[in-house]
Amino acid sequence: MPVGALPFPCCPGVGQRADPGRGQAARDARGRGPVIWIALALGVAGLLLSGFFSGLETGFYRVTRIRLVLEALGGDRIAGMLLWLTNHPSLFIATCLVGNTLADYVTSLAAVLAAEILFGLRGHAAEIVVPLLLTPVVFVYGDLLPKNLFLHAPNRLLRKGGPLFALFVVLFFPVAAVLWAVDRMLAALVGETPERVRLTIARRELRLLLEEGHQVGLLQPAQRELAQGIFAVAKHPVSRYVVPLEQMPRVRTNAPKAAAQQLACQYGSPLVVVEDADQPGRLAGYTRAVELHLDRSDRVAPIRSLIEVSPDDHHLDVLMRLHSRGEDLAEVVDSSGRTLGLVTAESLRRPLFEGSAAGHPGETSKGEPARPQG
Repeated sequence: MPVGALPFPCCPGVGQRADPGRGQAARDARGRGPVIWIALALGVAGLLLSGFFSGLETGFYRVTRIRLVLEALGGDRIAGMLLWLTNHPSLFIATCLVGNTLADYVTSLAAVLAAEILFGLRGHAAEIVVPLLLTPVVFVYGDLLPKNLFLHAPNRLLRKGGPLFALFVVLFFPVAAVLWAVDRMLAALVGETPERVRLTIARRELRLLLEEGHQVGLLQPAQRELAQGIFAVAKHPVSRYVVPLEQMPRVRTNAPKAAAQQLACQYGSPLVVVEDADQPGRLAGYTRAVELHLDRSDRVAPIRSLIEVSPDDHHLDVLMRLHSRGEDLAEVVDSSGRTLGLVTAESLRRPLFEGSAAGHPGETSKGEPARPQG
């Protein structure tokens, strides 16, 4: 028999030498199958995470804070968690930043693995070319589309994604806490605190909410003007509304009631300031003209106490303190204890309805200082 002849030609593979290249290719093909599926799963997961964090960031700025407050007061835990995050925006942004970075890394890794397995791209070529080709897909489905969805339905989508985001807050907290600390340090250096930014955002959201309410007919023009007046004077210092003592009727504690009533008529004021007879210049309080008329005694009574406020106190803060205590007059005292003047509840209420057109609180409607009449 010739050398190399096969004793059993009808039986393929018997007596033939094994092809090592074909076996290796088969093993490589079997090994690439699971890796391709892993790369595909990583790519889909990274794309979904990128869309999730990008959409949440947009929804965070579009969500109605007032609605979150009401739902949290009603016992909704998800709304309470979202409300807590709105009070700590630095932590929210840091978590989104870490999540987006991780999602982009996973997506790029999956794309490079798939390119290496399917097309044989390796090294820097795969790391540069593949992410560039994948950028339009990630931009559309991992950024543009989720942001558009959260822009139109922020409350609903934030509630659905709230529990999952809470899980990521816990998982990413070690890294997000570092970014949060860096943010606080930069805020301290720049002087722009998160609280100030949060108040600005809340004020803008409330203004937009009131404008929408006016457009759909829920608010009357007077209500809208009142809201605009509140926004206009909310941060004004009360020193802008101080009335000098010389422009207020004043009597001493030992003065007869008729003198106080006469001064109230001359000044056209419903309030009369009362000075201490034993310590001239020291204010003992004030009385109302109507209470002087109803009181049957001949003395200046009843004498109501003055609320002391600082000239740097805000307009609305002082007005709320006056209303909560049922008083009409407050004494403005500086840090050295010197009385700068008085501020009335009426002078604080007037700008709320007049807006920026309101004149100086110590002026009449014609712009002239209040003077005794007659």
